[in-house]
Amino acid sequence: MDWVYAKSINYFSYSYKSNSTNPAVHNDKQNLMMKPFFKHILLLCCLLIAVNSYSQTISPPLLRGHWKAVWITAPDEPATDYGVYHFRKSINLSAKPASFIIHVSADNRYKLYVNQTLVSLGPARGDTYYWNYETVDLAPYLKAGNNTIAALVWNEGDYRPEAQISIRTGFIMQGNTAAEEIVNTDKTWKCIRDKAYRPLTGIGYHPYYVAGPGELVDMNAAIKNWNATDFDDSSWKNAIRIDFGNPKGTVNAFGWMLVPSSLPQMELKYQRITSLRKAEGIDVPKSFPSAKTALTIPANTSFTLLLDQTYLTNAFVTLNFSKGKNAAIKLTYAESMFNSLNHGIVKGNRNDVEGKIFAGRRDSLISDGTTDQTFTTLAWRTYRYIQLQVKTGTEPLIIDDIYGIFTGYPFQLKAKLEAGKSEMQKILDIGWRTARLCAGETYTDCPYYEQLQYVGDTRIQALVSYYNSGDDRLARNAINQMDQSRVAEGLTLSRHPSFSPQIISTFSLWYIGMLHDYWMYRPDSAFVKEKLEGARAVLAFFSKYQQADGSLKDTPYWTFVDWVNDKGWDFGEAPQSKDGHSAVLDLQLMWAYNQAAEMEAKMGMPAFAEIYKAKAAQLKTTIQNKYWDASRQLYADTEDKQLFSQHTNTLAVLTEMLTNADATAVCQKMLTDIAITKCTIYFKYYLHQALIKGGFGNDYLQWLDIWRKNIDMGLTTWAEISDLEHNRSDCHAWGASPNIEFYRTILGVDSYAPGFNQVKIEPHLGDLKKVSGEIPHPNGKLSVKYQWEKNKWAIRISLPSGTSGMLVWKGKSYTLKAGENQLSI
Repeated sequence: MDWVYAKSINYFSYSYKSNSTNPAVHNDKQNLMMKPFFKHILLLCCLLIAVNSYSQTISPPLLRGHWKAVWITAPDEPATDYGVYHFRKSINLSAKPASFIIHVSADNRYKLYVNQTLVSLGPARGDTYYWNYETVDLAPYLKAGNNTIAALVWNEGDYRPEAQISIRTGFIMQGNTAAEEIVNTDKTWKCIRDKAYRPLTGIGYHPYYVAGPGELVDMNAAIKNWNATDFDDSSWKNAIRIDFGNPKGTVNAFGWMLVPSSLPQMELKYQRITSLRKAEGIDVPKSFPSAKTALTIPANTSFTLLLDQTYLTNAFVTLNFSKGKNAAIKLTYAESMFNSLNHGIVKGNRNDVEGKIFAGRRDSLISDGTTDQTFTTLAWRTYRYIQLQVKTGTEPLIIDDIYGIFTGYPFQLKAKLEAGKSEMQKILDIGWRTARLCAGETYTDCPYYEQLQYVGDTRIQALVSYYNSGDDRLARNAINQMDQSRVAEGLTLSRHPSFSPQIISTFSLWYIGMLHDYWMYRPDSAFVKEKLEGARAVLAFFSKYQQADGSLKDTPYWTFVDWVNDKGWDFGEAPQSKDGHSAVLDLQLMWAYNQAAEMEAKMGMPAFAEIYKAKAAQLKTTIQNKYWDASRQLYADTEDKQLFSQHTNTLAVLTEMLTNADATAVCQKMLTDIAITKCTIYFKYYLHQALIKGGFGNDYLQWLDIWRKNIDMGLTTWAEISDLEHNRSDCHAWGASPNIEFYRTILGVDSYAPGFNQVKIEPHLGDLKKVSGEIPHPNGKLSVKYQWEKNKWAIRISLPSGTSGMLVWKGKSYTLKAGENQLSI
């Protein structure tokens, strides 16, 4: 496969053209513009950007009853086993259409081509009750005369990613109106299984890895040029029907319940691999791999190359090669190299490669000896390092090129901060990269190992999205999916989509917090109101485990709090007493009651608001009596007052168990008491909010040691936990909280009313004397500038139209209006 690419406002599109070499790539824009195909690809990019808007034009009958198109599959093939399939249909058009809208989906995944140009990837992940389809206008790719619509569909069977829910191999396409129904999937479509593919499992060591298999591809058996208009498919079989196309709610919920995807197509961006770190067994030209450079490997030769992207990325990897009959090629992908894998994962500095061990997810290829062979991964890979290993037989092999196509949710960075400190910008840049790599068709905890959307991670990721991009579509998708995941007991699943249900009961409480965040930062109270019934179900579940005094006892399922390795902590769970009580759990429940009460009072049922207020008040009294230790002047983790943590006291401050001087005193102890259990990078999100609430916000930049250590250790994204030597995942966006707090704390910009309709600006500048920045706001752009000059602060604040607020400066409030506000204080 050969990827044709072009740049257009950070979007890239590509097409498959077998039996052709990849055109030379230049970073220079003028060279790129001179490509004869550029104008055509620019059109593709614009279409991919706009694809989600077509969901507004879905023909009403397609939402109310059976589609005329049916789900199809290849005959005489297993329904649920691993397999890669090609589907195609040729149509003849009397003229190029102005519009040709179709709806398309598959199980597990598809890549859709029109006349060999890739036009859609999907479906966006969901579950069988909410199975997504994409809506695409094919008109830009069609022409008068013969046209070929073709799809690559694959099912990874039992090896599929944990996040991939599945029924069986299937493909469906439905024309939006009668004019497009010529492409409806039915028995006239031709199909074949590509037997060149087999799954390649394992990553060379044994962490929790559930992100899917690699690919073993024998090019001798590959079906080439299968999507070309002139390809002869007469030997292919006709597809068979396996089910009707059923929009959700129209039948009895058997099979796939089809819903239009609410997400845009993912970003695709051409990306060269930057450097060669090591070469064993062959001399390599200096320009390889940073520029397209042919590399010839002699016959009967083995060699290994270590390639370094220099930063972590998610990308579809393409390898172009020629000749070398039956040569074996292996690509292995890793976030970093290892000091040891025998007694747990030990990594060391991520920039170091000498004396290190390489292990990771793999793809393997067998060359068929022809020219212009191309391999592109079915799904994207996560890597900083790629190990390329080749063993040739009786003839030389030529590596024509290797590169990646970055992919991810198409967030656009709209926030900026200028403070004259390069470290601050570096922290923002790394955080944004981390957030980007943990966001695709869902938010994910990590791109390499799991690719699962966990509530605890997602709450922080959504706030990063609001402050940095202003795009809330992925957050809405996450809230919808979590609400849809609720089990009969009332709890949300801890992660969804996931074919293995998992419950972290504390994450259901964070779900209420995430819903409250959305209510405060996005102007869409109707969406939140729809979710209140689910929040009630969550709280009803917890109420069953509250004792007479309101305290929780023996809370079921996994009560994860933080990846702490300290006395009394067990696999992320905070200490519990012998009677099954925990201060952290009681405090988190009280917080959820208060947040739910606020939402119910404004837009739900006042009766629930009163109930939740009463329950929160009871818990507040119980927590004070049960966990406060007067001698330590801290809240204990359990009623026996033997263990203390930042976690418990953080939640005590945030839930206003303490106010004013008392909160300040507890925060001071959290900063100085070396005996209490410390938060890791994840829970520091909450810790820092508590310290700011306690009056220490001007010290925020002093609390970033773990982020500085990440940088010193060569990480280009934030690691999962604070122990960087023994860290499994090098990319967890729950650590990207500085991308919130640089704007919310340092610049001081926060929501002061639901929907961000009012703004509270309370900066914490520390020793900064000149700082400015801006964030996207639902009503437009919000910008601030603070500068110390002539013994006064010159302050400029610009609020978007329809937005009011206040500036809080050293305890005094100043009214702000829409437009420009200038103050000298």
